[in-house]
Amino acid sequence: MATQTQPIVAGATGAAPSDTFPINGTDYIEFYVGNARQASHYYRAAFGFNLVAYRGPETGARDRASYLLEQGKIRFVLTTPIRPDLSDEARQIADHIYRHGDGVRDLALWVDDARDAFAKAVERGATPVHEPRVARDEDGEIVTAAIRIYGDTIHSIVERRNYRGTFMPGFRAVRPHYNPPDVGLKYVDHCVGNVELGKMNYWVDFYARVMGFRNLLTFDDKDISTEYSSLMSKVMANGNDRIKFPINEPAAGKKKSQIDEYLDFYGGPGVQHMALATDDILRTVTTLRDRGVEFLSVPNTYYDELQGRVGKIDEPVGELQKLGILVDRDPDGYLLQIFTKPVEDRPTVFYEIIQRKGAKSFGKGNFRALFESIEREQALRGNL
Repeated sequence: MATQTQPIVAGATGAAPSDTFPINGTDYIEFYVGNARQASHYYRAAFGFNLVAYRGPETGARDRASYLLEQGKIRFVLTTPIRPDLSDEARQIADHIYRHGDGVRDLALWVDDARDAFAKAVERGATPVHEPRVARDEDGEIVTAAIRIYGDTIHSIVERRNYRGTFMPGFRAVRPHYNPPDVGLKYVDHCVGNVELGKMNYWVDFYARVMGFRNLLTFDDKDISTEYSSLMSKVMANGNDRIKFPINEPAAGKKKSQIDEYLDFYGGPGVQHMALATDDILRTVTTLRDRGVEFLSVPNTYYDELQGRVGKIDEPVGELQKLGILVDRDPDGYLLQIFTKPVEDRPTVFYEIIQRKGAKSFGKGNFRALFESIEREQALRGNL
């Protein structure tokens, strides 16, 4: 069994990790999807994102179409291939969708100097996807580079200090008639990756060695387990905590864990879920449910001892119970969280809605209830 570990150190000297290069935050998350037009409508109608820019044949991109969606500081790019025979990149997009279904290709990082960041990452062992390249239009220039991470996922490194446009060259701002009200989502809190058995520490070391991240928290198979299955997880974070990447791997159990199910249906490692932050989780989840988003549920008994376990909270327990929202406390405060069911037919990508009221942790006290809820869904699919 895995045991609780101390924070990881980087380098031969044993010095504490420090950022290899400053990261301002998540720039965007790009999904490769089978039909970007329809997927964009789903995220607008259900999750309250606004469509703000478009790239496609009308803007000079003959081989693909991309829709830029925004809410708060969150940017999603949904990209689909139109003619995979027109370019190698479009064929790679089509191959990604064939292997994985709709999924996350790119967790893009916003930096001040993309050339410097890319050079330092490669010097420390990152595998390059492409070297820094400049895209220009009448609004200025953007510099981007990219490195590989787990599976077919990448980190683009984006420098936009000399750009004044909507997003980046090649995209055209749009103002569609249909842009529904938002649901109160503010920013990306963290993004979780699922990797194969035995690979968690490899990628933890990657983030420590290549990017200077630190091991913020570690959870072993005693922390995240039920009678039937378990997993292990380590959370890597950069210096300002704007970027947090939990890395999960399966652990031995009587039956197939949620990580095993994901790896089977996604066809390998990838981004399992993204946690999106809100300042009013009651309003956000109520609106999402009213718009058709489905959430995991926990037994009503979870709420019987809730306040005895987490202490005084501001929200009415009855309202939390009605919506199925979970609560956990750490030394800095408490958090509220809830998880959607998978948002596509493959049981892969889903979302967490989170509100932090001081807490800096990830809801360890909710792990068993959450895991049992996921197992009930697995059993219905015949995958437990």
